[in-house]
Amino acid sequence: MSRKKELKQQILSLVGEYYQEVHAPSKEFIPGKTFVNYGGRFFDEKEMTNLIDASLDFWLTAGPWATKFEKHFANWLGVKYCSLVNSGSSANLLAFMALTSPQLKEKQVKRGDEVITVAAGFPTTVSPLVQYGAIPVFLDMDIPSYNIKVEDLEKALSDKTRAVMIAHSLGNPFDLQTVKSFCDEHNLWLIEDNCDALGSLYYMDGAWKLTGTVGHIGTSSFYPPHHMTMGEGGAVYTNDPLLHRLVNSFRDWGRDCWCAGGVDNTCKYRFNKQFGQLPVGYDHKYVYSHFGYNLKATEMQAAIGCAQLEKIDKISEQRRHNWKILREGLEGTPGLILPEPQKNSNPSWFGFLLSVKEEAGYTRNELTQYLESKKIQTRNLFAGNLVKHPAFDEMRKSGTGYRVIGNLKNTDFIMNNTFWVGVYPGMRPEMLQYMISSIREFALSKN
Repeated sequence: MSRKKELKQQILSLVGEYYQEVHAPSKEFIPGKTFVNYGGRFFDEKEMTNLIDASLDFWLTAGPWATKFEKHFANWLGVKYCSLVNSGSSANLLAFMALTSPQLKEKQVKRGDEVITVAAGFPTTVSPLVQYGAIPVFLDMDIPSYNIKVEDLEKALSDKTRAVMIAHSLGNPFDLQTVKSFCDEHNLWLIEDNCDALGSLYYMDGAWKLTGTVGHIGTSSFYPPHHMTMGEGGAVYTNDPLLHRLVNSFRDWGRDCWCAGGVDNTCKYRFNKQFGQLPVGYDHKYVYSHFGYNLKATEMQAAIGCAQLEKIDKISEQRRHNWKILREGLEGTPGLILPEPQKNSNPSWFGFLLSVKEEAGYTRNELTQYLESKKIQTRNLFAGNLVKHPAFDEMRKSGTGYRVIGNLKNTDFIMNNTFWVGVYPGMRPEMLQYMISSIREFALSKN
């Protein structure tokens, strides 16, 4: 064995010992003192070993680990192509911007075109549309699925509609059969924001399908509370080779060349073609067909992701198990609306949603403040109603830049009455029971 390999082996052999000493989860749970987090990193020595392994190679930008992750993640999803990026927000940006490429010809989304979405969600599902100059068309949600109200899709349709871009809310798949049929009928793009739903399943066309793989493009986030993590990180995936190439172009500065880093002349015309108004033979590695970005992930992130991917099936099953415990334990709690999975689905839950009824005798804020005082973390359903946030002030005053279908009654209810608690795999049985008893204790005290 070479000295280099010997040193590396010595370093990596200590990682497991360090993990046990510093990062292994505490088995002690003290109700009211130990925090019950809504989510968090779920990892062991394997992720740390991969991280140190990659850092010792000191290949800082995307390289072999990134290539390995893209291949294995695509295989797990059952899709042809995957592009690793630096965040879920970047994944949404790239998924949408790919649709704005002139290379799509008559299918190109242009400024002023409309994209159907929902108002109750996370802003980066909508930000790319607004920043580009497309018009988001906001639909209401159903309760207790907390997903798009599909009966309003036809009402949202206009001669400017070009795409639908929506998220599977907290892991609960939206009605993919109806939404996909609507998009197919009207020749619209479908982007699935799958950032909260990795591992969720939906039954259609006689088979179970992973969410994110039904539409033209799917996106994932690998932020720490999500199903798997790289710290920061995300992915864009598709079965369409042109869309894949466009995503990579926008990710990699907008370049026309598709050679991997450190590889030259894959296309065989690096110095012998003419592009735009550039001189014939201009180096293809420096030809730009789009106004792009640099949104690549690093080798260290990818190395962590490779270890996380080995755990993803176990993670999804544990999230389902934890959600079921909460659902059964909170059945019949006065004043609460409990969540329901979408028909024909098997969600990989991101969280457990609860809504306080108008006539409950207590408010959402009163309940969440009580839970927080008991060291139980809570979160609202992200933006609640996006169009009521300060970012929309100027657009709202001018009356331009977006459309709303109906009165968003359920969206406003969610904004005022809904919150969620965690189901991530780091939850232990005693934590789940503590959450159940605390929620029921408060609700029963008000009735």
